[in-house]
Amino acid sequence: MFVAIFGRPGCGFCMRAIQLAKVLESRGVIEGYRYTDIHAEGITKDDLARTIGKPVHTVPQIFVDDSHVGGFTEFDQYVRDNDLKSATA
Repeated sequence: MFVAIFGRPGCGFCMRAIQLAKVLESRGVIEGYRYTDIHAEGITKDDLARTIGKPVHTVPQIFVDDSHVGGFTEFDQYVRDNDLKSATA
């Protein structure tokens, strides 16, 4: 399982998503994660919206493997629903 996080500098929810991904990676639950700074990479919210298939108003936007999960709240819920925090590989 791989997590991709698209965010921006200074975003508290982006930092929380990264921290959660780091915990999951350290426990061997995910193979890894990638954080992409949308400003540094020239990615707009419209670009993300085209990829996701719906309007994007906030960051982070998080994907697990190839599936769009949503923002931090949805990612946190995904982890809880799948009992990933207590899981070990």
